[in-house]
Amino acid sequence: MTITAQAVKELRDQTGAGMMNCKKALTETGGDLQEAIKFLRTKGLAAASKKAHRAASDGAVVVNGDDSAMVVLELNCETDFVARNPEFVSFAEALAEQALSSRAADVDALKTQAFAGDPEHTVEEAISQKVATIGENVVLNRLTRIEAAEGNGLNSYIHGGGKIGVVVEGSGGVSAEALHDVALHVAASEPRFVNRDEVTEDLLATEREIALKQAMEAGKPEEIAKKIVEGKMEKFFVQEVLLEQPFAKESDKSVKQYLEESAGKDATIVQFVRFKLGEGSDE
Repeated sequence: MTITAQAVKELRDQTGAGMMNCKKALTETGGDLQEAIKFLRTKGLAAASKKAHRAASDGAVVVNGDDSAMVVLELNCETDFVARNPEFVSFAEALAEQALSSRAADVDALKTQAFAGDPEHTVEEAISQKVATIGENVVLNRLTRIEAAEGNGLNSYIHGGGKIGVVVEGSGGVSAEALHDVALHVAASEPRFVNRDEVTEDLLATEREIALKQAMEAGKPEEIAKKIVEGKMEKFFVQEVLLEQPFAKESDKSVKQYLEESAGKDATIVQFVRFKLGEGSDE
């Protein structure tokens, strides 16, 4: 039989269970709403849903992989107490390992897979069961997979026991040690872009407009104001662009200079991913 979107929504509204779990419950019970509710309660999914409205802003960021492919994953819970629980941490690490091996591209793709630790249940069901055993809301917030291009390498850094996770891809012969140092730098310095080419024209126009208005309102002549704008734009690049930021371990040189000194003029960073705990949450 066909399970309608309206039926799934109604079951979800009554139980708070995930959409996929609701569709499965209705399929298993022939579309009978009350039986579907029982099905979810039997699986522990409806009971877990009572906690689903509670903010899950703590948790852990974990990284899994090697120098050719890595996954960064954020699993959220409600309190630091649970975030430090070995059971919770092990679960987050298991999800990251599965995402890596299965090549899951995003959270939704991972949730639909059979959970490696209990193949009779999906990852989404395993998360709901973890809610029931841990006693807090647990949310698989986000994940990203990074694959190094041929000849490139990856390295990572985890800060604060899982508060920040970073993966960087380097090219031009950058060593693993240098990449790790740059990953540490990214965790500390919060760059938004790798290089100037990544900065959008809209953002540049906005920054210039603000800087020009500030200069004009300060009573500067137009020609002087334009020079002030260019100076502020250079400061913007130094603040926001990874390769132009002062390197965290040697602030007298830029990240680009550090890389070139350590591995040659072709050494650079291709991309980075930075997850800070709670930043990707809609709570």
